[in-house]
Amino acid sequence: MYDKILVTLDATPTDRAIIEHVKALAAVMHSRVVLLHVADGWAARTHGADAISPEIVEDTEYLRKVQGEFQSAGIPAEAELAFGEPGEQVVKWVREKRCDLVAMSTHGHRFLADLFLGSTSRQVRHSVKVPVLLLRAK
Repeated sequence: MYDKILVTLDATPTDRAIIEHVKALAAVMHSRVVLLHVADGWAARTHGADAISPEIVEDTEYLRKVQGEFQSAGIPAEAELAFGEPGEQVVKWVREKRCDLVAMSTHGHRFLADLFLGSTSRQVRHSVKVPVLLLRAK
């Protein structure tokens, strides 16, 4: 049913919920996983893929670590680092990688916080044509 699952990561403890959930789902569905983190700091937004900063190094190491977790569980996984505005990049990667499902942790903001802070999950779910799994982080 889900051949390829895009898992968005923000390199915070909230990722654990979606990582564990997708590990179980991907194992049952025999899915491949694409792990995506969008670097959106100053260097990433200014220099894109040419950016060199401690943030980029840490993000890359984090992605490789999580990729290793999936691979150790027997789940094929690739790790991708994107640059720029998170919502736009997630939508772009869903299309480019031809993902069947997007899996995201949410921070559980309420209406007013989403209104003022923006919501990556809101932008994604209104812009893609595949199911979006939103899991509220604990």
